[in-house]
Amino acid sequence: MSTAFLLSVIFPILSLPVQDLTDHGAPPITAPFKKLDTLCVNDWWARKPSPIVETRVPRDQVIAFGIYTVHQGSLKLTAQLFPLYPRESRTVRIEFLRDGEWREEARAEVNDLGWSALLRIDDWSATEDVPYRLRHGESAQFLGSIRRDPVERKEITLAALSCNSSRDRGLRPHYVRNILLHDPDLVFFAGDQSYDHKEHTAAWLKFGLQFRDVFRHRPCVTIPDDHDIGQPNLWGESGKVAKLPGSADGGYNHHPDYVRMVERCQTAHLPDPVDPRPIDQGIGVYFTNLRLGGIDFAILEDRKFKSGPAGKIPKQGPRPDHITNPEYDPASIDLDGLVLLGERQHAFLRRWGQDWEGVNMKAVLSQTGFCGGAHLHGKQSNRLFADLDSNGWPQKGRNEALRLIQAAGAIHIGGDQHLATVIQHGIDEHRDGPWAFIVPACVNTIYGRWWSPENDAAGLARDPASPLPFTGDYRDGFQNRITMHAYANPDEAHNGEGYGLIRFDKRAGRVTFECWPRTVDVGDSKAAQFPGWPISFPVRTR
Repeated sequence: MSTAFLLSVIFPILSLPVQDLTDHGAPPITAPFKKLDTLCVNDWWARKPSPIVETRVPRDQVIAFGIYTVHQGSLKLTAQLFPLYPRESRTVRIEFLRDGEWREEARAEVNDLGWSALLRIDDWSATEDVPYRLRHGESAQFLGSIRRDPVERKEITLAALSCNSSRDRGLRPHYVRNILLHDPDLVFFAGDQSYDHKEHTAAWLKFGLQFRDVFRHRPCVTIPDDHDIGQPNLWGESGKVAKLPGSADGGYNHHPDYVRMVERCQTAHLPDPVDPRPIDQGIGVYFTNLRLGGIDFAILEDRKFKSGPAGKIPKQGPRPDHITNPEYDPASIDLDGLVLLGERQHAFLRRWGQDWEGVNMKAVLSQTGFCGGAHLHGKQSNRLFADLDSNGWPQKGRNEALRLIQAAGAIHIGGDQHLATVIQHGIDEHRDGPWAFIVPACVNTIYGRWWSPENDAAGLARDPASPLPFTGDYRDGFQNRITMHAYANPDEAHNGEGYGLIRFDKRAGRVTFECWPRTVDVGDSKAAQFPGWPISFPVRTR
């Protein structure tokens, strides 16, 4: 892009001369972002164009998107901007259309690490839809609306997505079209919105451009997973520094400022954390709950406190977290002192599970599933007997988490596995635990997984009505009890790519799981879900 073009087309819309915009009006941001996130340094415009997203946008387009939740009278909305020049304003305003007039009601400052700003209003009335307008400078704006709380409706719907692989840099028209046709009340992105480990800002902007019309007019929950914070896997161990490249010893590989930036961009708009004490390295937490339409959603962090396997259990495969030894003893890795959710989240779930005031049904949202729900990993010749990245390990922590979820009468929704499954967990017996829906990957070209029992073993009490051959009662590689009800293995037709839709029927006391392939048109009367779906079952209600 030539200097002449910049001067003649883009920058005249600004009131400041070009040299004033690019002068370093603030101290330069240095390590770790010189090597990590090149769009979070003050000379971002002098670097090579990002292959992920074009960031040199006209200045009336500098607001990329807004994303929000409303919970018990508090509206929290994150305005996400493209990178700013040092002498550009760092103030974002929010205006609401009331009685035919736009009225400014809040301002916030943009953080130079990640270019996001949190706007908050604590006396929000959720009784009507209200259009909003984000403003920056004289001409930049982003429009959306804050939905009213649909508390009177008998059915509440949630669209759930996960694993937005960087192997596909395009937009997401099929997902946007279908989800807008479903018109869900809430959208949930379970993690791995970014696979660009050292360039979260560009990848997060790209994610927003792909999906912003999905959450422009409805609340949205986004939670980061391992790839978002720059790691192939994450066992956070309460914020310690990981020494191994794959972090299997537990902890974080990247600088804590980078981790904080990712979590700020993706989770600042969530309701306030219920226990805000930071973990080691000053990394924050966001586990909390969100009430919408009479459904109470607990939002967990099932990676942040979890123990890493390296140095704690015997290595029984090519990696500390992959067990390929068919003769290994599952009890040998279920050691005392290993952590999954951790006591802080256990305490939260105990309180949350008992509070039913104004609540019809409950659900838990988190990154991944509480069992080993896949046998083949990466390729169909790679059979793992246990994957320690899943929440099937450590088993004691898994069982404690499931007891708390079951005691709350909640279902569980997650992602991460690139393999859609519906499983009813067993704790002491098969089918005595909560139902769980792990939704498929949005893009499934990096690392496929398959449910494929060894020797084509049939499950006990198989559902004869299912079109799938391997349903029924099984034990996973940790000897956890699971009942498989549906799975969507990658195939030539859909490669396992798609999304989940969860229907909460408050009047009937039932939940329905739907699983839709990426490329179908749900507006077509002949559109079909993955084989084995939908699945409906009764749940506890108030």
